[in-house]
Amino acid sequence: MKMGFITSLLDGWTYEEMIDEVSRLGIECVEVACWPQGKAERKYGGVTHIDVERVLADDAYASHILDYAAEKSVRICALAYYPNNLDPDPERRRTFNDHLLACIDAASKLGVPKVTTFIGRVTDKSLEENLELLPAVWDPILERAEEKNVLVCIENCPMYFDATNWPGGQNIMTSPANWERVFDVLPSKNLGLALDPSHFVWQMIDCAAAIRDFSDKIFHVHFKDIKLKPEELARRGTMAYPLDIMEPKIPGLGDVDWADFVSQLTMVGYEGDACIEVEDASFEGSRERLVKSIELSKRYLEQFVI
Repeated sequence: MKMGFITSLLDGWTYEEMIDEVSRLGIECVEVACWPQGKAERKYGGVTHIDVERVLADDAYASHILDYAAEKSVRICALAYYPNNLDPDPERRRTFNDHLLACIDAASKLGVPKVTTFIGRVTDKSLEENLELLPAVWDPILERAEEKNVLVCIENCPMYFDATNWPGGQNIMTSPANWERVFDVLPSKNLGLALDPSHFVWQMIDCAAAIRDFSDKIFHVHFKDIKLKPEELARRGTMAYPLDIMEPKIPGLGDVDWADFVSQLTMVGYEGDACIEVEDASFEGSRERLVKSIELSKRYLEQFVI
């Protein structure tokens, strides 16, 4: 396994500043945030360390992206863009889908093997209704990915946090049962998972079984933790807003069993990229605190990943 870092934490940093810091920390690879230029719509979204439209239009810029990373001994393992690709508003959906296509094209041009994203969800429609929407939206995206030889990795985050995402969240790719149904509808060999164990904790899903059952579809891994609040779960129940019963943490400060998670991955032969993802509010407030969160995460995970 190769330890990496998803760069969306470093909002406001230039590409060069981000690569410099990752290199200094001794992290091997980066999943680079590639949202369109403009105002962020949510926390950890809207970050642009690589402008994919510029990559496609400007060969000198594309060469600089690759040369600067190589000079610092950092590998770009994936381009990251996580919108709601099934947004109920047709114009917003088209904008999101078009930018995802640009990310796939840019990954191909840069020689980056993966793009990471969400399937999406029309929040107030059932799972079955959302599955019916998939071919019209996703078949063209996956055809492009196959043409460009780029893997599309779907994270298993429900994108359900509070009242703004009620009732169904913004991503149907949340559980092994749902993955099976999505892969049945979209059987592309280029569609797989960006597996994040933290989301299994509060959904009470068997992570080890999921790894065994979908080992051939694990294209990418995130190292993120979550701390469950049992006293709030006991008071609010399983139908509470998720952020009322849990809190994102850096690896080692939550409830993920990291020894078992990494062990299960090694037992199915996973040797790919595993990127630290930090969304821990305890480390916000300054650049120094953000960097410390990455340092602590890396130090903790190095006992499992060499």
